Amino acid sequence: MTIKSKCVASDGKRVMTTEELKKWLKKIDTDKDGRISKEELRQAIRSTGGRFATLKSRRGLRSADVDQDGYIGEEELDNLIEFAQKHLGVKIIHF
Repeated sequence: MTIKSKCVASDGKRVMTTEELKKWLKKIDTDKDGRISKEELRQAIRSTGGRFATLKSRRGLRSADVDQDGYIGEEELDNLIEFAQKHLGVKIIHF
């Protein structure tokens, strides 16, 4: 479930397209309910070798979960992508 990006920028960030990141985010939905829970996000961050996974998953959920239902739905993925760029070492490139 780790991010498998072949490219790394000079600043150490993983480089991927928005579609690659969305595809990875959908894979972390382990119970396949169409939403990402805080626990699923925590496990995903931990799988990438990220430090402070519990803290980052809590902040990621708070940042992305606009309707405050405790999950990140399809319509909130762009918010999670923005969080990933700012706090998880991901750089989005556009083609």
